[in-house]
Amino acid sequence: MGEIVGDEVSATLLPEVRGKLTPDAPLAPLVWFKSGGTAEWLFEPADVDDLCDFLRDLDPAVPVMALGLGSNLIVRDGGVPGVVVRLGKAFAKVERVDATTLKCGGGASGILVSSSARDAGIGGVEFLRSIPGTVGGFVRMNGGAYGRETKDILLDCEVVLRPGQRKVLGVEQLGYTYRHSELPDGAIVVSATFRGHVDEPAAIQAEMDRIAAAREASQPLRSKTGGSTFKNPDGDKAWRLVDAAGCRGLKRGGAQVSEKHTNFLINTGDATSADIEGLGDEVRARVKAASGVELEWEIQRVGVAK
Repeated sequence: MGEIVGDEVSATLLPEVRGKLTPDAPLAPLVWFKSGGTAEWLFEPADVDDLCDFLRDLDPAVPVMALGLGSNLIVRDGGVPGVVVRLGKAFAKVERVDATTLKCGGGASGILVSSSARDAGIGGVEFLRSIPGTVGGFVRMNGGAYGRETKDILLDCEVVLRPGQRKVLGVEQLGYTYRHSELPDGAIVVSATFRGHVDEPAAIQAEMDRIAAAREASQPLRSKTGGSTFKNPDGDKAWRLVDAAGCRGLKRGGAQVSEKHTNFLINTGDATSADIEGLGDEVRARVKAASGVELEWEIQRVGVAK
């Protein structure tokens, strides 16, 4: 049984696991920005049962956060208290259910899902090729690109709730809106079922190539970045508003607004998470002053400031 001792989670009182439990684990190497503090505990479960047992026996007061590929995330410099759960290879399988359906582990990447769909002759899933992240993140954030969103292909997902129970949620239960779901707080997505349509693998590959080329041409993929920083406001584009406010190339410490795509922040080398988040807030303030539009963060910010 885990319990909180002072402000810290005691090692001796954490539940037994079959997976890997690491104290004071650096998170910067695990996120795209390559910045930020440590996880008080990093848990990489062996399988779904291991995750369920751990959460069931963990003190309910201990905070738990799921981490995917770390693409859409700023981990603050003071780190993340409690337990960060990272789904590894056991959660990265993709299986063909029938002619149009795939069951995908919560830790499977967009590239793996779209490639598996191609090999199975299932079209309509190509857009996941262009989103840096895992199935769990797509389901939570209604990830989308190039005119399609997760809600367009999701049938249902299986989650493990914070007290350790498994539950299947249909797409209609997730309350999807733009880059948002009503997934229960603390729920960890362990799998999702996606439905596309029958198509020729060559046609699917051609669409994936088109998307990859468009992304390469417009986004700073060779940089340490976090993907799209702000949500697009109704009827407008975040990048246009940022550019119009004079923020292209704007810097704070080691953080910079990308010259190539102004809705991307980049770590030019030694940025702290405070630099990156502070730059984002400065951009929001400048856009509000220039256009009156209040940009909303699309990137999640977690943990404590240093």
